[in-house]
Amino acid sequence: MTTARTLALLLIAALFAFPAEAQDYPTRTIRFIVPYPAGGTTDILSRIIGDKLSQAFGQTVVIDNRPGGNSIIATSAVAKAAPDGYTIGMFLTTLAVNPFVTKSLPYDTMKDLTPVALVAIVPGLMVTNAETPVNNLQDMIKLAKAEPGKLNYGSPGPLTSGHLSMELIKKMAGIDITHIPFKGGQPSVMGLLQNQVQFSIAGSPSLKQYVDDGRFKAVAVTTAKRVPSLPNVPTLAEQGLTGYDTFEWYGVFVTGGTPKPIVEKIHREILRALAAPDMQEKLAAQGALVEQKSPEEFRDFVVSEMNKWKTLVSEMNFKVE
Repeated sequence: MTTARTLALLLIAALFAFPAEAQDYPTRTIRFIVPYPAGGTTDILSRIIGDKLSQAFGQTVVIDNRPGGNSIIATSAVAKAAPDGYTIGMFLTTLAVNPFVTKSLPYDTMKDLTPVALVAIVPGLMVTNAETPVNNLQDMIKLAKAEPGKLNYGSPGPLTSGHLSMELIKKMAGIDITHIPFKGGQPSVMGLLQNQVQFSIAGSPSLKQYVDDGRFKAVAVTTAKRVPSLPNVPTLAEQGLTGYDTFEWYGVFVTGGTPKPIVEKIHREILRALAAPDMQEKLAAQGALVEQKSPEEFRDFVVSEMNKWKTLVSEMNFKVE
């Protein structure tokens, strides 16, 4: 009887442990893993969200940039952390692509990670160096066909939306442009500034300032519709690539197995942060679009993205050892 009573008490304690843990959470510093170097779109969004979470929780949120490995290094750090909510990560489209191009990931994407909140969808902006004699998509196609393989384009890294989006353009337009991968958005921008590459696709936050000051020329946005912050920049579909529609998404994840009340608490604070007027202004200024989704809806979104990119990378025969 004593053993049964003890077991019953333990079960009752377990039932109440998660809500209590969520109520107390957080009581110490939170580590925010970012898979790219400082300065790019992922880092910018992570720092904005990190500041908001720090204010809401009254705890320090430390940004931990861990670039490399097509974001696998950073993703693995979150996947293998203790499932307690003190290690979170900002991941993006690459997360949905890696399972189909990498022989053996050190984690199971949907088992070892728990989606928390979709932070933003950022349309891609294709730009060219001001020295390049290109002002629109047809100019680029004409130049690329005149000099096949001689033009270069940069991306924030292999299998980022910037890479995949340009490869899709190459396929649809029938052109040959060489891919030069960089380790993050800011290095990619520097490569374009130094004319190491002639074209690039990335989120407008890291490119728009250079378009505004005349060092880059905006060629097109990658989404099906024009972007409110760039109303005069046409879509690729408008310029002849019918049906073209790609974008980069950014979302917060925690370690798989993190108690649901903690996941929901982080989710609520992120939604509150995204709804704040100053946050809305910052996101809008950077061309980021916000779609509110529950953790379950975000999970479904990630699965749909995995299905979409699986088909595309299979058609393009991308492989990363």
